[in-house]
Amino acid sequence: MKGLSKSLRVISLLGLLIFVIGFFAYRVEIALPATPNINNTYTPITKPAPEMLGSYDVLGYVVDPDEANRLLETEAGRERLAPENGAVAVTKDLIQLGRKAFYEETFGNEIFQTDVVGALDGPINLVTMTKAILSLRGKPTTNLQIPLDQDVTIGGRNFKAGTLLNTGIDVPKGSLLPLGMRVKIADGKVRAGITCALCHATVNAKTGRILEGAPNTDVNTGLVLAFASNSAAMFRQTDVNPTQIPPGEHSYIKADGQETRLPDAKALEDAVDAALLSWPPGNFDSTGTLVNNPSQNPSSYTYEAWPYGWSGFSSVGWFHGLTTLNNNVHATNSDATTGADGSLPLLGIDKETYLGVILQNAADPSFRLPEGAKPSEFFEQIDPTPGAPGINQTIKMPGYPKGSVFMLDGLMANTPGLPVAEQLNGMSAWQNTLAPPPYPNSENLEVLQRGAKAFDRAGCATCHSGRYFTNHAVVAQAEVGTQPSRAPTLAAFTRIFTKPQTYASNMPVPVPDNALVLDVPTDITPLSEQRLAYGVNKLGGGYKVPSLIGLAVTAPYLHDGGVAAGPEALEQASESEPFTVANADQLGMAGTLMRNIGPDPEASLRVLLDRNLRQAMVAVNRANPDLQRSNVDGQGHAYWIDTDADFTPQEQSDVIQFLLSLDDDPEVLLTSSR
Repeated sequence: MKGLSKSLRVISLLGLLIFVIGFFAYRVEIALPATPNINNTYTPITKPAPEMLGSYDVLGYVVDPDEANRLLETEAGRERLAPENGAVAVTKDLIQLGRKAFYEETFGNEIFQTDVVGALDGPINLVTMTKAILSLRGKPTTNLQIPLDQDVTIGGRNFKAGTLLNTGIDVPKGSLLPLGMRVKIADGKVRAGITCALCHATVNAKTGRILEGAPNTDVNTGLVLAFASNSAAMFRQTDVNPTQIPPGEHSYIKADGQETRLPDAKALEDAVDAALLSWPPGNFDSTGTLVNNPSQNPSSYTYEAWPYGWSGFSSVGWFHGLTTLNNNVHATNSDATTGADGSLPLLGIDKETYLGVILQNAADPSFRLPEGAKPSEFFEQIDPTPGAPGINQTIKMPGYPKGSVFMLDGLMANTPGLPVAEQLNGMSAWQNTLAPPPYPNSENLEVLQRGAKAFDRAGCATCHSGRYFTNHAVVAQAEVGTQPSRAPTLAAFTRIFTKPQTYASNMPVPVPDNALVLDVPTDITPLSEQRLAYGVNKLGGGYKVPSLIGLAVTAPYLHDGGVAAGPEALEQASESEPFTVANADQLGMAGTLMRNIGPDPEASLRVLLDRNLRQAMVAVNRANPDLQRSNVDGQGHAYWIDTDADFTPQEQSDVIQFLLSLDDDPEVLLTSSR
């Protein structure tokens, strides 16, 4: 009874708090939560990557502090490092701004996610989420489980009342809100948006402390979106083309002025939901080209890890393309309305149909397309950011509506009142300081040294070279052999590309008509590799060589996240025998995260390196229909350290321990890495 009484008091206090906040929110805007205290993270105990304080980034060219000091002594040097030339000074203030933006900045996507997509209108909503968080009693979780209070059918699948939905959403110790979810209350309405932290930070389940920069490998974005009331608004992130759905009853005015009917809303919703439910946890489709290609959430251990993105498509501009990658979520993927002006050349769907599909079943009636309306004209009436394409806070790049290798769709996320790209550049500068926590099992230097030698003998250092274990190259899909679907996907964007340009980094937002325009250099990444990254050559696209820093906290592996094994998946009869499969039910994405089992980093790396284990794992993934649809199988990267490659089981284990030890301050590095 005492525990029940305490719970009731907590709920009552929470209800009172919501009432008070709601009352005052008619007059002021309130946003929760704030950036976490640094002492509630692992960052203070890591050895950070170099902060590069005093350095400058000039549209991708790094000027180190010593050179910067010399340049600042001359007029010509000061001109080179001026904002009018695109220079960004890396300062403590910029880094702190970046950390704050990483945790707090939505660029207004809560309006699209709440009022259009209806992320809070389905079985997953603020009430069910709050109940689930309160049931934790202040304890942390890496997987907020939300119970269903009624039977529902989503995407053709039946979910019974009482089912615990594994959202993979992280909740820090003592928090009343999930990590990476920003709740805003204004004009008496509650809206929820997402920040970078939702996918690119995670919580330690035991301590409740936040791992800054580690990927959220089990956040189930596909499931959460599928349970929204209008997830059809996210159709371009799936393989569902609305023009191939039979028409419904909702009429609209097409681009040619003729009245016709939109695709049937329920049929479209069901089709998109089915595609979203096929996404494995920890994956999100950021391509937006009508191919179901979710890829693994990357880590934010970004120092010396360029080019960025699974294919290396973010390869030019500030911070060697990292600013481009940071922009991609908020200017493209969290607000589908930003793609309206480019929908015809990119997707073959005219603007009116594109907007009509998104708005015909909007969650908020004020955003819902009226019968017989022209979607673009209606959107102009309800757009909360007039003058900017879409709903999010964005600015048009020179050349818009065309995009470029710098900004894919020609838009940059930017909060009004702050200079051009300041928040995005701040996030880049801050992410470049992040490092994984110390690996706890790296005391045996002899094992690590043996592992480093075997790693080198296997030829791994050919690509995974240098202090951060990457040669910054993009490797053709035909060579690396990984799942081929994603490699050519971004080629569609090149149809709307123009010369990459931006504004000077001191230009105010909104951008004045006479703003200084700068060309973005494209020679910081070889053109051949840019073409590979976008799949616009005869090789069919490629995948970038990732850094190996932080492997202990980034399982599963490969760009599709398909390489995984659970803690009970493998066994070894004796130290002289190779590992074999003990439990095939814990192999692959199908046997781990899709069953709410965390992949074991050691076992997963063993599957990555051993051809016999990998063959069994790929077979398990390919037998899963959801993974077939989402193009996740974990194939390729056929570079083996196993008995068939003349490595002993002990050498294989040594290499795995070496790889896991590549943390914030590795005990052992390759001789060439020092």
